[in-house]
Amino acid sequence: MTTVDIAGGKEAEDRIAVASNWKLVWWRFRRHHLAMASGVLLILMYLVVVAPSFFSTQDPERTDATKAFIPPQSIHLFDDGRLAPWVPGVVGKRNPTTLRMEWATDPNKKVPVTFFARGFHWRLFGLIGTDLHLIGPVDPKERIFLLGSDRLGRDQWSRIMHGTQTSMTVGLVAVALSVILGVVLGGISGYVGGKTDQLIQRLIELLQSVPTIPIWLALSAALPRDWTPIQVFFAITVILSLVGWTTLGREVRGRFLALREEDFVLAARLAGCSRMRIILRHMVPTFLSHIIATSSLAIPVMIINETSLSFLGIAIRPPAISWGVLLQEAQNIQTLALAPWLLLPGLVVIVAVLAFNLVGDGLRDAADPYSH
Repeated sequence: MTTVDIAGGKEAEDRIAVASNWKLVWWRFRRHHLAMASGVLLILMYLVVVAPSFFSTQDPERTDATKAFIPPQSIHLFDDGRLAPWVPGVVGKRNPTTLRMEWATDPNKKVPVTFFARGFHWRLFGLIGTDLHLIGPVDPKERIFLLGSDRLGRDQWSRIMHGTQTSMTVGLVAVALSVILGVVLGGISGYVGGKTDQLIQRLIELLQSVPTIPIWLALSAALPRDWTPIQVFFAITVILSLVGWTTLGREVRGRFLALREEDFVLAARLAGCSRMRIILRHMVPTFLSHIIATSSLAIPVMIINETSLSFLGIAIRPPAISWGVLLQEAQNIQTLALAPWLLLPGLVVIVAVLAFNLVGDGLRDAADPYSH
């Protein structure tokens, strides 16, 4: 071994010795290439969550029965060897037997498209008005259907963009509320002990023993039918978080039972810190990386739960848009035979869940950087 190798190894050891826990976690996570790629994908999806209308090509609520079941129009970037994006046009003819309009793409008919196109008007955060979109037809009067249309002639691409905002936000907010409940109640249970511990543990056992679907059915059925989609959205988020905090609560309780006899907890108690300050400022940060990893793995579960409930029609309902609401269109076998692209929201769910799981695996492996 050369002197340079020895010096380089010693320098690396010194960097690790003085690095903070978060920096060590980041170094370990960065080596997990699948988790990094999944993280980039999730960042892109949450950009869609911030401004779904910018990524849409048209108003997701715009209906036109004459445009029902138009097949997807794929984007072509080059035309005759030059950069000139276009999509094939569509031609339709009436089926003489069923009298249904049947559509097909025509590569000879080209519809020019452009990036940062002008289209329908929308507001960013409900404040800033604009008509700018990532992609759209050069002629604003044209309509393009990148992922086809549904039975009412609504653009599937635009509806998936807006469904991403709802479904991804429900998962994130529900997990955030579940983490708060799990950390606070689990922390109180493990730190205080006694009758308080017994009461919280019996509550956890009660919630875990009752089948989940009947709870969702009962609570969702209790929601007033005249509520707005936003009110239903927040109600479903609260329902999911009330059911989903128990596992984390058990984990936090176990950690607190081991930590409450440590010297730093005794020192904080002697210094006059309140129980909540000891829990939140001294004990929780010692395993915060584990909480983050657990939360990232819980988000896809919440997304699937919301999608399943909306698919069954007992959670978010039209006119609100979510992945589950979009998949309701694929319940009819006849409709599915005419328009298989209506299953695409299910593919988006699979991709999002896999990305969250890979990021969660990467965070879980990186959460204990001293283990290797």
